[in-house]
Amino acid sequence: MTGVLDGKVAIVTGAASGIGRAAARLFRDEGATVIAADRSEGAGIVPLNAGSDDQVQALVEQTVADHGRIDVVFANAGVSGGMAGMFEQSAEDWQAILQTNLIGPFLLTKYAAPHMKASGGGAIVCTASVAGLRAGAGGAAYSASKAGLINFVKVAATQLAGSQVRINAICPGLIETGMTAPIYERARATGSDGRIGQLNPMRRGGEADEIAAVALFLASPASSYVNGQTIAVDGGLSASHPFSFQDYGRTSA
Repeated sequence: MTGVLDGKVAIVTGAASGIGRAAARLFRDEGATVIAADRSEGAGIVPLNAGSDDQVQALVEQTVADHGRIDVVFANAGVSGGMAGMFEQSAEDWQAILQTNLIGPFLLTKYAAPHMKASGGGAIVCTASVAGLRAGAGGAAYSASKAGLINFVKVAATQLAGSQVRINAICPGLIETGMTAPIYERARATGSDGRIGQLNPMRRGGEADEIAAVALFLASPASSYVNGQTIAVDGGLSASHPFSFQDYGRTSA
């Protein structure tokens, strides 16, 4: 039985947990050779500071040296920076968050895309966030970094014109990962875990596997005409402005 990524070489960052781990596992199941990278050490994980120019370049060059090509990049590594308000954050806080969340995907694209072009093309997928679409889903620096990433994907798609390298972004909603663990733990501790995800029409939080499935679609030939786009995977959260389901009239089919 063949997979949709048979024979492909894929780099996945932020692969030690959450969305990255789910995607690395799924990509392997679909036939890809996966180079899983993360700042956290673990079995099968390549150590990487995703915001380091030297380390990202070295990862890309080593991948090409070992495997001869790169076909797929999933720039997934990210940090939340917490929920401090902008008046509690310093310039250093912003720099650290932007370095990983925005400059990191830029570096991976910069260094990987020429190799992908040389081997006939490929797909780059970036993990953005619904926080990059509207306020209220993350801290100021985190939200700004993800908004910047959404725009970077659009700009990069135009600058990669003719290369057969596609680039797209995913905007997850609330997904249970290491980054969001404090939210889930607090809800469970207070007995309010049933309210997680209540603001979206699906009325639940998401799973890492659900994001990984969309990353696979964007990495595969099935999305061959999808480029420069942002796909929200959030249970419908970003489909509307905030409102009360109770005050909206009919609330169920």
